[in-house]
Amino acid sequence: MPIEIKNLTHTYMAGTPFEMKALDNVSINIEDGEFIALIGHTGSGKSTLIQHINGLLKPSSGQIIIDGTDITEKKVKLSGIRKKVGLVFQYSEYQLFEETIEKDIAFGPKNLGISLEQVDKRVKRAMNMVGLDYEKYKDISPFDISGGQKRRVAIAGVVAMEPKVLILDEPTAGLDPKGRDEILNNIKELKKEYNMTIILVSHSMEDVAKLAGRIIVMSSGKIILDGEPKEVFKQVDLLENVGLAVPQVTYLIRELRKKGFDVSDEIYTIDEAKRQLLKILRRQS
Repeated sequence: MPIEIKNLTHTYMAGTPFEMKALDNVSINIEDGEFIALIGHTGSGKSTLIQHINGLLKPSSGQIIIDGTDITEKKVKLSGIRKKVGLVFQYSEYQLFEETIEKDIAFGPKNLGISLEQVDKRVKRAMNMVGLDYEKYKDISPFDISGGQKRRVAIAGVVAMEPKVLILDEPTAGLDPKGRDEILNNIKELKKEYNMTIILVSHSMEDVAKLAGRIIVMSSGKIILDGEPKEVFKQVDLLENVGLAVPQVTYLIRELRKKGFDVSDEIYTIDEAKRQLLKILRRQS
């Protein structure tokens, strides 16, 4: 399900002394099945952009065309768009409300008008994909589990609706390293299982380096970089100028290259660095 964003502009509190342009003539094309990381400092426009894609905000100007439908037109039923575009908010565990995990995850699918049998299948599948055993967790209160597990329940609730596009706003925020790794692995598996388009909003370069096939960098409401990780992470000076950075391992590789080591400048994950360094050590031994 392709997404086309044309000249999108959004101004908060227009015409007042507090007027602020959050999006400034943004244009993006997103193809089916892409895994996109949307990064930028606080206030760069990331959250405003994803809320437009889900139809939660109306643009000041511009178009958002999802699966051939311009959702900025007045007659468009946004409820239908939100079935296709699932949005998991930051700290999504605060949206949990049902008495059991099973009921919470089933809430969305039940509102799609599908059979109870289909709802049950979707709940089980979604729980399995986020690493929650159905029989073990289905009758437990979502308020009696850890923060990382709550986050997974919230993600499962959106996944169970089986949207064609899944947007995740800082899904690892506030989690410890173990919880963060678990969530990232779950997201990776979701992409494989459902073959959905994923847009991951994150501040963590390490996180996006592990998962994304394309990175979009925002600053002051504009897109300043858009490309594969190996292309984006070469722009160290530009990223640092807008308050960002590259993965820590990339800095290590840069220093090794300066000292004459024959290593690729397209390394941005620890696993890649490990393989390269082992090759060097074997050659020298």
